[in-house]
Amino acid sequence: MTSNKKEKKKLFKMPHSYVIIGLIIILATVMTYIVPAGEFQTAIDPESGTEVVLPETFEFIEQTPVSPFDMFKAIPAGMVEAADIIFFIFFAYGFVFMLTESGSLDGGMGAMIKKMSGREKLVIPVLVLMFGLMGATFGMYEETYGLIPIIMAMTVALGYDALVGFAIVVVGVVGGFSAAMTNPFTIGIAQGLSGLPMFSGLAYRIVIWISFMALIIWYIMSYAKKVKADPSMSYVKDVHFPFIHDDNEHITEKPFTKLHKISLILFALTIVVLVYGTLKLDWYLEELGALFIIMMIIIGLVNKYSFSKIAGIFVEAAGSVIFGALVIGISRAVLIVLENGQIIDTIIYYLSVGLSGLTNHFAAIGMIFFQNVLNFLIPSASGQAAVSMPILNPVADVIGLNRQIAVLAYQFGDGFSNLIWPTIIVTELGIGGIPIDNWYKFMAKLFVYMILLQIVFMFIAVTIGYGPF
Repeated sequence: MTSNKKEKKKLFKMPHSYVIIGLIIILATVMTYIVPAGEFQTAIDPESGTEVVLPETFEFIEQTPVSPFDMFKAIPAGMVEAADIIFFIFFAYGFVFMLTESGSLDGGMGAMIKKMSGREKLVIPVLVLMFGLMGATFGMYEETYGLIPIIMAMTVALGYDALVGFAIVVVGVVGGFSAAMTNPFTIGIAQGLSGLPMFSGLAYRIVIWISFMALIIWYIMSYAKKVKADPSMSYVKDVHFPFIHDDNEHITEKPFTKLHKISLILFALTIVVLVYGTLKLDWYLEELGALFIIMMIIIGLVNKYSFSKIAGIFVEAAGSVIFGALVIGISRAVLIVLENGQIIDTIIYYLSVGLSGLTNHFAAIGMIFFQNVLNFLIPSASGQAAVSMPILNPVADVIGLNRQIAVLAYQFGDGFSNLIWPTIIVTELGIGGIPIDNWYKFMAKLFVYMILLQIVFMFIAVTIGYGPF
């Protein structure tokens, strides 16, 4: 009897990532037949210039269910809508592939490992804090996408696995973005819409940021230690990463030539230009994609490659990342189905009504879960602020909560669930080449810890009367 149960367990296999997302698309389509269609009216906020929802204007409208054929049409439509991200991934990968194929990345990492012998553990907290600080202060997020494969290769070279490197970048920057101190894209917009002094309440948010960074560093280091001691414990032990060579255990023996050094100097220059362009020139995916194309060509020429070989390396890079790129487009279809069925506003309306009947502490905690659901429906941070703050602020006013608490709930709910919602995390997973089920195995406990920590900080905020200053 016991052996039969074990055989049944072995027979179960997690569905393909495309199948999981396909089931979510079907569920969204079914919901358009069940959930009534509705909409809010919107207006331009005179102070921030942002289009905001008018909470008292919700009304039910004629049902517009999505047909099975239109459900499938949403998939190519999603590909088109996500084209900027998809092609950015191709160009970012081309840049990384050039560093890998030239031997520059392996050579540089080998030299670094020799110098860091005995101090490898410092890499994890230093990099997590670096990415967390960038996310928390100036709202860096998508700009880190091009660094994911590089940090993954680095952690493999250090004796960990690729998932450690992926988590350092993604969890680090998302944790910082979500537990932010002066993030202009979340706190700046939300406080502006709430009539609060810009970046007020900073002292409490600094404590929050430190706490979440400590949790993230502890969790990643615990996993890294386990994997280094026993590689069979890795959640990605059976996953092939084309940008990471199979012989990384001998990486310290790799040559590190003059051309390799020049290539890595160009890599560092690329990062400097990327940060400057993002902060000072308002660069986004198109400009960053152009930067990666230019630097891919320059590094190829430095390593004495012909233009034909450079083109061949780019094609190879694009081919290796096609799985992840397509996942992003397929995932976008979920939102298109919900939008076409006009049920997003209805879901928001029902959630907001449910909050108004709770006590202060539970209402504040409920705001977090409201925002988590909204984050699935509206992935854009600024777009969420425009929808949720006009709803959360009146709720806070009615039940006697300070609007700063509503902003904190928005900040938490908007960001941390980026690590688990399949419609959002697939972008990063696609870049890293990590199957979504492998990611959930790693992320499940950490996300529970994150939720509990959010609840603790919301409870304290209500208890102490966390206010505008």
